[in-house]
Amino acid sequence: MSLLMTTIPAGHGKALRLKAGQTVRLINTHGTQVVDCWAWNTHDLDEHMSMEASRVWSQRLNPIIGDSFVSNYRNPILTLVEDTSPGIHDTFMAACDCHRYRRLGVEGYHRNCLDNMFEGLAEIGLTAPRPILASFNIFMNIAVQADGRSLKTAPTPGRAGDYISLRADMDCVVAFSACPQDIVPIQGGAANIPRDAHYGVIEDSFPAIPPSQPWVP
Repeated sequence: MSLLMTTIPAGHGKALRLKAGQTVRLINTHGTQVVDCWAWNTHDLDEHMSMEASRVWSQRLNPIIGDSFVSNYRNPILTLVEDTSPGIHDTFMAACDCHRYRRLGVEGYHRNCLDNMFEGLAEIGLTAPRPILASFNIFMNIAVQADGRSLKTAPTPGRAGDYISLRADMDCVVAFSACPQDIVPIQGGAANIPRDAHYGVIEDSFPAIPPSQPWVP
């Protein structure tokens, strides 16, 4: 399948509109990049993808193929329909923001995912009603430890060319940030350097994926 690819520049954000049934494929081009993701109902930007509600919906800490992400109104908004990566993603960690980098000792401005969210939306003429720190952190490696309580941050185990595909369950706006984090070692590779990622839109309806579990919260 040949897709027209759009670059998410390292440390920056991009956004796109999807019609219900379209699918966006996000590619970890270099295999080392964490990408934050948000989504909103095109017709009501007060309705947005919710990590808290999605964990309740799927009964999982991290999604598998067939899992839907739901909105703050509990409506399915995106469904994971493909994943060629090791399947390690994160729904817990807040998107980085200027306050995080200040806490990390950065003086002056540091690019961050929250500002990238607004940057991507502004490019397509939109403004989010409010900041959303709870992003879906694609390819991010946050492991629950043996005590069942603690979390450990580690570099992404992604491989060059890994991708995930997210099908729109409603008309929606999706924003991505190629995370600019270069202090905490989350990016793959010893250098911890943010890199470009890419996405493309699959116009045809994606083959039906059965729900990952029948329980409806």
